Amino acid sequence: MSIDQFISEHERTWIRLELLSKQARKRKPNLSAAELDEFVGLYQQVSNQLSHVRTNLVDPALTARLTRVVAEANGALYGTRGNAVRGISDFFRFTFPLAVWSARRFIVISAALTFVPALVVAMWLGVSDRAIDSLADEAAQQAYVTEDFEAYYSSAPAAQFSTEVLVNNIQVSFMAFAAGIAFCVGTAYILAFNGVNLGVAMGLFYNVGEPSLFWGLILPHGLLELSAIVIAGAAGLRLGWTLIAPGDQTRAQALAGEGRRSVNVIIGLMLAFIVAGLIEGFVTPSGLSTPIRVGIGVLVQAVFMLYIVAQGRYAEALQQTEALQQTESQSPPLAFMPR
Repeated sequence: MSIDQFISEHERTWIRLELLSKQARKRKPNLSAAELDEFVGLYQQVSNQLSHVRTNLVDPALTARLTRVVAEANGALYGTRGNAVRGISDFFRFTFPLAVWSARRFIVISAALTFVPALVVAMWLGVSDRAIDSLADEAAQQAYVTEDFEAYYSSAPAAQFSTEVLVNNIQVSFMAFAAGIAFCVGTAYILAFNGVNLGVAMGLFYNVGEPSLFWGLILPHGLLELSAIVIAGAAGLRLGWTLIAPGDQTRAQALAGEGRRSVNVIIGLMLAFIVAGLIEGFVTPSGLSTPIRVGIGVLVQAVFMLYIVAQGRYAEALQQTEALQQTESQSPPLAFMPR
């Protein structure tokens, strides 16, 4: 085989390896599992081609080119694998917010499944004494509103209570996510069930004319906590929808790809639940005034939402740019295009 024939046959492989090396080196979303497998395979393939060129073709220019390609791939591959700090940084800068942002339509559905039942039940209990009486007698209602609900947040030392809340929230979010495998039905039930429970508490406070006490205890931690549960539910709904409408892939292929993306969401939410648990353990039951406690919750929620929207959109734009570059690089040279 001549040098020109060798270049013509393998040049697209070299260009693809260069692109993957560039993506791995830059601070942008990590290579997917499929891309990483492709990267390793191409690296080994081009390394073998470099050995062949050195032994059989003996072309200095081609040898120099392939040496550069292989060296860049080597640095990108092993440098990326060995940098755990960068991996964590890239996860929270790109992978997690992109996974959440790309599920925004499902987040809207998840929020509706949670808060519509909550509002319906709260409005019903808030105006219907008969509905309230069916839950508990008047003494129990007063005890719940004036003592039990607030006492719950001081029922254990702050550190212990915060840990218990964290574990419970993680369990709820994982159930909401995993139940999506039942074609979205399980996730929808869990979200609606949590919404009904929220509505019951809200309705009891409104019925006795103490809404400010309810919001003062719920909002500091609840804004972030409920947002994280809604996002986990959205991941479950998206997982279930993949089984219903897998597109042009088999259900197994679609489920595997969506499963990886959804797991990224659940892992990223752990930090949100830690923050919410700390607020619920140390801020909600504290002696701070209600406006300050609620202000802390609103501020944390605003930062979280801004982070998801800004970084999610940025990561999505980077992903689209990279996809365009890869498409262009895989197009045949202009001189060989059919006329």
